[in-house]
Amino acid sequence: MRNPTLTRQILGLAVPAFFALVAEPLFLLVDSAIVGHLGTPQLAGLGVAGSVLGTAAGVFVFLAYGTTATVSRALGAGAAEQVVSAGADGTVLAGILGVLTGVGVGFGAEPLCAVLGAGGEVLQHATTYLRISALGLPAMLVMMAITGALRGVQDTRTPLVVSVVGFTLNALLNVGLVYGLGWGIAGSAWGTVVSQYAMASALVAVWFLRLRASGMALRLHPAGVLAAAVSGVPLIVRTLSLRAILLLTTWVAAVLGEVPLAAHQVAFTVWTMLSFALDALAIAGQALTGKGLGAADVAGVRAATATMVRWGIVGGAVVGLAVALSGPLLAPLFSADPAVRAAVVAALIVVGIGQPVSGYVFVLDGVLIGAGDARWLAGGMALVLLGYLPVVGLLRLNADALAAQGPVLATVALWLGFTAFMLIRSAMLRWRERGDAWLVTGLN
Repeated sequence: MRNPTLTRQILGLAVPAFFALVAEPLFLLVDSAIVGHLGTPQLAGLGVAGSVLGTAAGVFVFLAYGTTATVSRALGAGAAEQVVSAGADGTVLAGILGVLTGVGVGFGAEPLCAVLGAGGEVLQHATTYLRISALGLPAMLVMMAITGALRGVQDTRTPLVVSVVGFTLNALLNVGLVYGLGWGIAGSAWGTVVSQYAMASALVAVWFLRLRASGMALRLHPAGVLAAAVSGVPLIVRTLSLRAILLLTTWVAAVLGEVPLAAHQVAFTVWTMLSFALDALAIAGQALTGKGLGAADVAGVRAATATMVRWGIVGGAVVGLAVALSGPLLAPLFSADPAVRAAVVAALIVVGIGQPVSGYVFVLDGVLIGAGDARWLAGGMALVLLGYLPVVGLLRLNADALAAQGPVLATVALWLGFTAFMLIRSAMLRWRERGDAWLVTGLN
């Protein structure tokens, strides 16, 4: 039976989250489109640097997910002081981790890019982009923490406004610095870094005003910061497994050649954008699940989960069809190289076919994160990684044969392998969701 109230709750969270989440990967899409017209080596270099940067930031995604779960559960339980303090503690932890990670990535940029198979001119461009982009890591992590806290209090509109303004600023700066001042790929990196700090500053101001309104004193809570770090360990393990899968895929793409690597960068950027779009339901799942379990409303959590899963599959099918059909229109936006364009078109067909599975996966992942089921998610993703290793091994062993067949076939084979990873992941999540072990109520 259709529940209008539940539908309004889901849409009220998911729609603003959708537009905010789409704005985030548009940063990389803008970079890819602008840098792609500088040349294929620059686009390939951006692909390598983007993988490293995404891994460096993605490892700490618990700053958003964990904070959302903690804050929403406290909101459901009526623990107002814990709501505000959890957001503040997560932000402090994000700043510390961002500085440490930024220093490591900045100084290790060249060897990190080389490990993924970049060499020659591609390595040069990748290193340049990554060294500059590392400066933005503190801002990226702070944005994660505060965005997670705002989602926890059922506010997805503020991140939307900040994301839209930040995306616009990023686009203007990239065009001006890359082409106006002739800074090349370095200009793209600097434009993104400046935009990230502007967005982080705006979100910090918003949470500071919320803290002031609560009447709490602005002070550091070392125990809270430590607790946030410890509780995030399982999600770090989960994310490391996921990032290992993405890096292994990029590694195989680099072995296949410069054109497949450039095409993979474009296809992966589009896949990431679609992932963020479909993740809007996962964000709603996190917030509603945490709040529902905090209020001990198990039936409501089950009902919301079933509704969002259906929406995730249907939404994935819709966006997947759109992407599969729009490949010939999208490919020229990213490269003037006919070989790259052809490989991109083929890859986007595979990307589109896999989107219903992606929608299913992202919803269940969000629900279990909102439930605080981090330990199981860590173990589950580790098993998924083990299941994906034979697929990667098969692609790597046949890399020369695939490359000999041309970049189109090589890129398609790579993305079919990646789609297999999503199928394995969906099976693991489905098994967990069918049980009741994750439905823990109250404050935990």
